[in-house]
Amino acid sequence: MATDRQFKNRMHAGKLLALALAPYAGRADALVLALPRGGVPVGFAITRALGLALDVLLVRKLGLPGHEEFAMGAIASGRIRVLNMATIRAHRVGREQIDAACAREEREIVRRERQYRGARAEPDLAGQTAILVDDGLATGATMCAAVRAARARSAAQVVVAVPAGAPDSCATLAAQVDQLVCLSQPADFGAVSRWYRDFGQTSDEEVQDLLAIAWRDQVRAHLSSTNASERRQS
Repeated sequence: MATDRQFKNRMHAGKLLALALAPYAGRADALVLALPRGGVPVGFAITRALGLALDVLLVRKLGLPGHEEFAMGAIASGRIRVLNMATIRAHRVGREQIDAACAREEREIVRRERQYRGARAEPDLAGQTAILVDDGLATGATMCAAVRAARARSAAQVVVAVPAGAPDSCATLAAQVDQLVCLSQPADFGAVSRWYRDFGQTSDEEVQDLLAIAWRDQVRAHLSSTNASERRQS
C-alpha cells in the first residue's frame, strides 16, 4: 500500500479505488453510498468502473463552537449521532450547544436530501453490502456516523473505501466495519486536501448532475436486463 500517494482529482482517486474494489464488480447485492459532497465524484468513478449502483448517504460534521472546522462529532440521516466526548469535555461544550449544532446540521441534511434526491426513495440496504465512499478520512467522525446509519438500515456488510486517510482514523474505522479499503495512509496525514493536486470544492450542482447520470444509467441497465430476460423466455 502506498503511503505518500497524491491523486490528480477525485475522479482519478475513484478510478484507482475501483481497482482495489474489483471483487465487488457487477454484484447485485452491493451498492456504493457516497458521502456528499466530495465523496460523490469518487463514488461515481467507482460505480462506472465496476457496474454498481450509486446513491448517497447524508452526513454532517458537528463543528466545535468557535472552531467550526474541528469536529466534535457528526450526524447522519436517520437521526444518527456520533459525539467525541473527550473533545466535548476538553472544550467544555454544553448540552445546549450540542443540541443547537445537531439541529442546525439536521436542517442541512433535510435540505440536501430534498435537493439531491427529490421524490426518489432511499435505497433499501437490508441484506446488501453497503460500500461507503468519501474523498478522505481525517478525524473519521462523519464516516463513523455513516457506518452507524448503514448498520441501522440493516446492511448485511459495511465496507469503507477512501483514497487517503489518517492512520489512527483508519484503525478506528477498520474495527467497526467488515472491510476498510484505503489506498494511502501517510503518517503525516494533516488535511485531506494535501493528497490531491486538484481539490476544488464539489458543488451541489455537480452532485445533482452526477447522480442524475448514474440513476439514468441504472434505469437503462435494468430495462435492458429485463428485456433480455423476456426475450429468452419467449
